Amino acid sequence: MADKKMNSRIEDLRKKTREKPVTISHERAQLVTSFYETYVSMGESITVQRALCLKHILENKKICIDDNELIVGERGPEPKAVPTYPEICLHSLNDLEILNSRPKVAYKVSEETKRIYAEKIIPFWKGKTIREKIFNAMDDPWIDAFNAGMFTEFQEQRSPGHTAGGDLIYQKGFNDLKQEIRQCLGGIDFFKDSEALEKQEVLKSLDIAADALIVFAFHN
Repeated sequence: MADKKMNSRIEDLRKKTREKPVTISHERAQLVTSFYETYVSMGESITVQRALCLKHILENKKICIDDNELIVGERGPEPKAVPTYPEICLHSLNDLEILNSRPKVAYKVSEETKRIYAEKIIPFWKGKTIREKIFNAMDDPWIDAFNAGMFTEFQEQRSPGHTAGGDLIYQKGFNDLKQEIRQCLGGIDFFKDSEALEKQEVLKSLDIAADALIVFAFHN
């Protein structure tokens, strides 16, 4: 069977993808930081705060839809722009320089990103990250083994999302899910269930996240 030549649209998109360097984007880190600078003491549970943070990101992130794309979706504000998660693992300026200059699998870092990290991201998140809290809770033998290179910590190198989320969103719409959330909220027994308040907060956060995704989809 003869080889099929890709059409000009696909060839153009492929060429742009191959030629464009991978970059580090400060957009998400800046949005997360601005959210927690403003709302961290609002009195909501941690679960609800995280859902509200997702809502803040989706309401404010730049949407990239390139010319001739039929299937769209970028994590960052432009193709091959990688977001960072300072609430989990905070990159130092030295980390950014290594990412920018290493010969294999480089992530280019702009001077603007370095400046925003130096002025805003690092000062706010230093001492608050999940990674720092985990490492502070580990005993010395574990830390020694880590420093010796016996193992690595997964999210130190990667962003969250290396999991399969299942097929739920392909079977139901978010309004269907919101209806199920309301039913679950109505079924909580606050007199007999010792976990009732925790369940309520989780369900509230799921409802906020569903609303955020609905608004995000219609906005774009």
